[in-house]
Order: sequence, then C-alpha cells, then structure tokens
Amino acid sequence: MGKYEPLGQFLKKQKRGQIKLSFAEIEKIIGSKLPKSKASRAFWSNNPENNVMTKEWIEAGFETQDVDIKHHALVFSKKSVNSKKASEDKWKNIFGCMKGMITFAPGFDPTASPHSEDEWAEIERERDAGWDEMMRR
Repeated sequence: MGKYEPLGQFLKKQKRGQIKLSFAEIEKIIGSKLPKSKASRAFWSNNPENNVMTKEWIEAGFETQDVDIKHHALVFSKKSVNSKKASEDKWKNIFGCMKGMITFAPGFDPTASPHSEDEWAEIERERDAGWDEMMRR
C-alpha cells in the first residue's frame, strides 16, 4: 500500500460533496507526516503530475479547493462526472481547447502547398546558389 493510499480510500467512502480537512487530520488519515512542501499552494494543486498524493484524491473523484496555507486546512470537493470527463478529454486532445478558434474559407486546403513544383524548384535553386556563395567567402 502506498503512503497516501489511505487518503484515497477515505475520500472514496465519503457521501458528502465537500470535506474540509486540516493538514493534521490528513496526517492522521495517512498515518505519517506530510512533507514540508505542504506549506506551498502548488503542493495542493489538482495537476495529476504534481505528486503521488494528488493522484490519490483525483482517482477518488475529488479536487482540492479553498486551500488555506495559513490555517493549515483545505476542502476536498467531489468532482462531477461531466467535469471529470471534460478534464480527461481536454488532455487527450491538447488542441481541444482551441476548437473553433481558427476557421478557413470554404474550399481552402491548409495542407496544400502555396507553390507549384516549378516554383519550389526555383526557390531551391536560389537557396543553393546563396549557400554556395556563402561557402565561397
């Protein structure tokens, strides 16, 4: 069993939508002291890549809110199924957040080359000539 697994198990058993806990109560649940980084707001972020404990509360269906570093407390809020799915979908397709931001005129092909083969050949000849000139210096 991982160090923070008891927190995940505790949260999974909760029927309430919000659970306010002090850092001391969390330490009691996990059976050990929290790291010194608990004094950092970033430690309590809901980024699943943040730390091992974050994964526990996220997998239990919760997210942190109202983190009060000064008073050593925070609120775990149950995530709705829709917000959890939306969050997962966003990370499956990173460009999903840009959906609808770019539009193209009907008939425009953004994958089409702006130059014909002859134009590309001329561009390459000019590039090679410039390269040869530069190399002669």
